[in-house]
Amino acid sequence: MTEALFDALNPGVDLSRAGQTIVVPAVATPSLAEVVRIEVDKTSSRVTAFDRSGGVLAVYPATIGSSERPAPTGNLKVVGVAKAPDYTYDPSRLSYGDGKQKLVVAAGPNNPVGVVWIDLSRDTYGIHGTPDPELIGKTASNGCVRLTNWDAQQLAAAVNPGMDVIFRN
Repeated sequence: MTEALFDALNPGVDLSRAGQTIVVPAVATPSLAEVVRIEVDKTSSRVTAFDRSGGVLAVYPATIGSSERPAPTGNLKVVGVAKAPDYTYDPSRLSYGDGKQKLVVAAGPNNPVGVVWIDLSRDTYGIHGTPDPELIGKTASNGCVRLTNWDAQQLAAAVNPGMDVIFRN
C-alpha cells in the first residue's frame, strides 16, 4: 500500500504516539502450489513462477539488477531459503554507499534484503524482499531480484533447492 493510501485511511492519526488505532487493508496472500521453475524477465521487470505442467502460478513485479551490477543471464538453481536473514554489506563485493568496512544489518522488514532470501547458485545473487515495496520496478538493485516482502515470502514457501531459475533478457 502506498503512503498516500495509508494516510487517506487514517486521517488525523498521530503516528508519533504509541497505542494509536490505525486502519489497513485486509489482504490475504494465498499459498502457491509447488513451484518447479522460475523465470526472471529482465526486460519486463517481472518474475514468473511455473508449476510442473508449465502453468503459471504467479507473476510478480520485480527490480532486477542495474547497469553497474546487472543480473546474470542464463540458468541458475535455487540453493536454499533463509527466513529472516541478516544482511552483510561488504565494500569489497558491492560498490554502492560510502561504507569502507563490512557491516551486518540485523534481520527485520527494514533490512535491505527484506524478510526472506532465496539463495541462487551464483555467489552473492538471490531473490529477496525489500524495505521499500513502493520502489519495486522503479529503482536498481545490486544484481539481485527484489520483490515485495509478501511476494518474496509467498515464492520462498513454494520453492525447493535444485529447481531452475532462468534469467532472460
